Amino acid sequence: MARFTLPRDLYHGKGSLEALKDFKGKKAIVCVGGGSMKRFGFLDKAVGYLKEAGMEVKLFEGIEPDPSVETVMKGAAVMQEFEPDWIIAMGGGSPIDAAKAMWIKYEYPDITFEQMCEVFGIPALRQKAQFCAISSTSGTATEVTAFSIITDYEKGIKYPIADFEITPDVAIVDPELAETMPQKLVAHTGMDAITHAIEAYVSTANCDYTDPLALHAIKMIQRDLVGSYNGDMEKRDSMHNAQCLAGMAFSNALLGIVHSMAHKTGAAFADHGAHIIHGAANAMYLPKVIAFNSKDETAKARYGEIADFMNLGGETLDEKVDLLIKYLRNMNDDLNIPHCIKNYGADSYPTENGFVPEEVFLERLPEIAANALLDACTGSNPRQPSQEEMEKLLKCCYYDTEVDF
Repeated sequence: MARFTLPRDLYHGKGSLEALKDFKGKKAIVCVGGGSMKRFGFLDKAVGYLKEAGMEVKLFEGIEPDPSVETVMKGAAVMQEFEPDWIIAMGGGSPIDAAKAMWIKYEYPDITFEQMCEVFGIPALRQKAQFCAISSTSGTATEVTAFSIITDYEKGIKYPIADFEITPDVAIVDPELAETMPQKLVAHTGMDAITHAIEAYVSTANCDYTDPLALHAIKMIQRDLVGSYNGDMEKRDSMHNAQCLAGMAFSNALLGIVHSMAHKTGAAFADHGAHIIHGAANAMYLPKVIAFNSKDETAKARYGEIADFMNLGGETLDEKVDLLIKYLRNMNDDLNIPHCIKNYGADSYPTENGFVPEEVFLERLPEIAANALLDACTGSNPRQPSQEEMEKLLKCCYYDTEVDF
């Protein structure tokens, strides 16, 4: 028996933020990030609609990118005091992910962060509040998923919380919010979305319900991402739908080791002054992981189907996989994303010497590889790497060398 879970209601299209007017409840807390929602007037609109619905509204602002365990605990304490019956999370993946974790702690004050991270081990939510997610970026799709990524800065590790309980009750996918994204964010979130769709399609948990969502998302991203990056707002609007479809696919089909590696390298070099931004990490690692996974015949056939669906050409399966890898690398070039960690600058742009020194990378490599193997996303990858293979794969991602094992 398998399970397929999505939000009960999904409002989409321009102006869908207005759906908040019809929410039933007494108190709503709105969780937001660094200020773009306020700056562009969307926060005021949302608060206005909730007040129109007769609710008392409280704000929890300033959720940082890559939200911390501390922020989660702080937000949950505010919720325990305010006692909302609606949690409204608004913005990019970070405020929505943080609010999901706050929701668990609000409903179960005694739960520890370690217990939250037990895969599919969260007790039943919705005893105190329902959850609405309003996405402003076109990538993470956390508005429709059973996942949340929280960073433990002491350990320098990002932890995925995975449980169908944290799938939002309502998702609002209003493209007007995504039109405000800066260009770099368009690139990174877009590559996150195509990684979601490709990993979902080759995952060991793929099924008839997730495959069409993944393939259609890939087709839309192929058509619209580069145009969206270059300022075409019709394509920007379409990308907001594409990333959501990819999210529906991976929330149910799960992911693979591209994400495991991205989670475990993201904050691993923070002491050198920067993070490897999640979407950029996925973009760099995806071609290498495709090369690694395609040594498995079932995965190779699935990658071939993706290449066919994208009309990339090729006669043999090997040719099709190579063309898919080449296409994704060209896409990185079009989006100004580097091909490897060695050339990843602190600003995320390609550079001769990246911010992660070679000796630091090699020193931390065994631990990063071990952590990646333990990541929640590794279990559904089509080819299970050993510690040695994971280290070799991460080296290929550092130096941009061929995967021949």
